[in-house]
Amino acid sequence: MRLMKILFTISCIAFLAACSSSPRYSSIKYKGQLNDPIMVIALLSEQQYEWAGTPYVLGGQSRRGVDCSGFVQMTFMDRFGIRLPRTTAEQANHGQKVSKSDIQTGDLVFFKTGRGPNGYHVGIYVKNDQFLHASTKGGVIYSSMNSPYWQKAYWQTRRI
Repeated sequence: MRLMKILFTISCIAFLAACSSSPRYSSIKYKGQLNDPIMVIALLSEQQYEWAGTPYVLGGQSRRGVDCSGFVQMTFMDRFGIRLPRTTAEQANHGQKVSKSDIQTGDLVFFKTGRGPNGYHVGIYVKNDQFLHASTKGGVIYSSMNSPYWQKAYWQTRRI
C-alpha cells in the first residue's frame, strides 16, 4: 500500500511538472505559399494578438513602435518566410496586381492616404472586408475596407 502511495505521488508530481513546463504561448509559422486561407487567417490573428498595443511610429520596426510597411514586412517574414521590400511604395510594385473584386486572404491592400513620406498605406487582407495593419490611430488593428475613409482611400491590391 505504501508503495502505491509513493508511485501515485510521483505520477502526480510528474504530471503537474509536465503541465507547468509547457510554454504559455507558442508561435506557429507557415513556411509556404499563401494558398490555405484558414491557416493564413490563424497566423494573421496570432500576429495581431502579439502586436496589439504596439503604437504606430513612422520608420519603426519593433514592438516599441512600427509603421504599416514595417509591420507587413515583418509579418510576411515571421509568419510565411517571405521577404518583402521595406517601404510601402516598394511593396506596391511587388507581386501581381489583382482587382478589388478578386481579393483573397493574404493579399496586400494599398491606400492613398496622403500621410507619411509617400502618402501611401498598406495592410494585409484577412476576410469579410477586414484587413490587418499598423494604424496611425490605433496601432496594430483590424479595419474594415467598407468604412467611408478606407473606401475613399483604396488604391490597389497586390498578391504575393
